[in-house]
Amino acid sequence: MDEKLKLVIKNGHLIDPVNRIDEVTDLYIDDGIIQRIGGRKNYQGREVIDASGKLVIPGLVDIHVHLREPGGEAAETIETGAEAAVRGGFTSICCMPNTSPPIDSASDVRFIYDCARFAPCRVYPIAAISKGLEGVELSEMGDLAYAGAVAFSDDGYPVENSQLLRNAMTYSNMLGMKLALHCEDINLANKGSMHEGEVSGRTGMPAIPGIAEAAMIARDIMIAEFLGTPAHFCHVSAKESVQIIREAKARGADITAEATPHHLLLSDAEIPRSGFDALYKMNPPLRSAGDIEILEEAVADGTIDAIATDHAPHPTHEKDRDFITAPFGVIGLETSAALIHTFLVLKGIIDINRMVELMSANPANILDLPAGTLSQGAFADITIFDPKLKWKVDKTKFASISKNTVFDGWELIGKSVMTIVAGEIVHNELEV
Repeated sequence: MDEKLKLVIKNGHLIDPVNRIDEVTDLYIDDGIIQRIGGRKNYQGREVIDASGKLVIPGLVDIHVHLREPGGEAAETIETGAEAAVRGGFTSICCMPNTSPPIDSASDVRFIYDCARFAPCRVYPIAAISKGLEGVELSEMGDLAYAGAVAFSDDGYPVENSQLLRNAMTYSNMLGMKLALHCEDINLANKGSMHEGEVSGRTGMPAIPGIAEAAMIARDIMIAEFLGTPAHFCHVSAKESVQIIREAKARGADITAEATPHHLLLSDAEIPRSGFDALYKMNPPLRSAGDIEILEEAVADGTIDAIATDHAPHPTHEKDRDFITAPFGVIGLETSAALIHTFLVLKGIIDINRMVELMSANPANILDLPAGTLSQGAFADITIFDPKLKWKVDKTKFASISKNTVFDGWELIGKSVMTIVAGEIVHNELEV
């Protein structure tokens, strides 16, 4: 065995909700696989990583990112997006299909895997539900699954045709896969740019009501329940949506949902406060303070299953436009874990075990990825997180090509300081 692939992470606080591990102990890695946790100390012939005072957790998993390749390489590539991911502690990411051309054929799926061969983290393609993301004709879902797609989505566009969605749910369920649904009634959204509420009313900005999201979620849940199939809901933002999802789960619906850090931390009041900076334009839009309160409760009580970044890069010149004509989207891979730790964990909204569930174990489980656990025999995909490290966000140092973050200059507590993928250290800021 190659000696350089034999590691031990010593004295770290291991947290793995799947195996109910929450203790300070050692973790041994052989040839990219977790050999054991704890037991007799034996560091001979191993590279030793001292994680004293740090959290050792399953590598973070993001099931909703946009990598822009092919066609949008000026904003992001698979390589730069993956580098941004490992800097943020992510070892597995799933890229959405709204590229140019869209990921709607087996050759497109293989292209993603080919480009990701030498990426520092695992990159999994999510394929299109409909051909060309046009919502008219189903993609060749069987071919896409066989090629390695891990889910189906038309993210960026809702599936408006209810019969098409029914057929997609039926076929995806036959394939043992899920749909990741962008829920938006585009007629209710009415080409709005921000949340419809008190702030939009004062400013006269064209706006998107929360029911534009909630109404589509309600329809999709009804179809999923009728068919007895699972469904996953992307970037939930509105309090009305939370209530519908909570009630459906209480009935036993097989559904899961994600929320983003920006929807949990920022309200629509930030938009006029920023001078209508288009960096704050995203879809779904930033909602009201009341929506945030309900969303935080949902993250804590299990109504929301996962945190995802919806990492959506745009070159500076695209965002440097007026609020109405600028594109939607914000990046988040390099700040997500630190934001959740600073503003949800340290404020007592959730604990660190719940953070690991939301950002590692649950997203891996939702899309059935080989990740999210420190089990013996599992891939050694591991994040070492320093919960006391204070740092300031500096977008000029991001690995991402695009810099469209709203968190530049924020002071955060907690940071991913080492990322390990298959036993290989792919990012290291650990002070020794």
